[in-house]
Amino acid sequence: MKITNFANENSLLGQYLREMRDINTQNNRLVFRNNIHRIGQIMAYEISKTLQYKPIDTTTCLGVAHEAALADDVVLATVLRAGLPFHEGFLSFFDKAENSFVSAYRQYKPGSDEFEIKIEYIASPSIEGKVLLLVDPMLATGASMELAYKALLTKGKPKYVHVASIIASQQAVDYVKSHFPEATTSLWVGAIDSELNAHSYIVPGLGDAGDLAYGVKE
Repeated sequence: MKITNFANENSLLGQYLREMRDINTQNNRLVFRNNIHRIGQIMAYEISKTLQYKPIDTTTCLGVAHEAALADDVVLATVLRAGLPFHEGFLSFFDKAENSFVSAYRQYKPGSDEFEIKIEYIASPSIEGKVLLLVDPMLATGASMELAYKALLTKGKPKYVHVASIIASQQAVDYVKSHFPEATTSLWVGAIDSELNAHSYIVPGLGDAGDLAYGVKE
């Protein structure tokens, strides 16, 4: 499985991620959402380089230009709710993509840090033979991403899967490597952090991305 860690190179993505991590700027939800959106755009551009294209002639007012157009059918799938601005960042580049949405949440056992991932909702076109972009800003354990993927497989078998997250734990990276098809999956992450705490939050991470983007939930 190909794994691209953007932290291995200096770029604007790292600057946006640093701002998202900073507790002194996290109270600005607009900046937080905008940075998720911009990181989505950067990742979308890099992923676009790996896709299939076809030659196409375009008639201008002065002649004919020989260009390339995207040949792959792309489905952009997002895990709600923190994934919404990430999705919009990808969609602003893959503007002709079909779209899927999966609702996944942690259901904690009473009085315990243990939880199960529950899938509550899915809306998706067929993904049969298409390139699936499965995006979620935080990849903590990898379990919710796997369940979202399995839910989407009820809509067909994709040609290829690109999993994209802004921050992943090393545990989640290992989990994705062992639970997704090795030959037809690539993982794209803004940074890989080494730890998960007792609540399965990434350390140093940045906290709850959904709460920081949209407000605390009860």
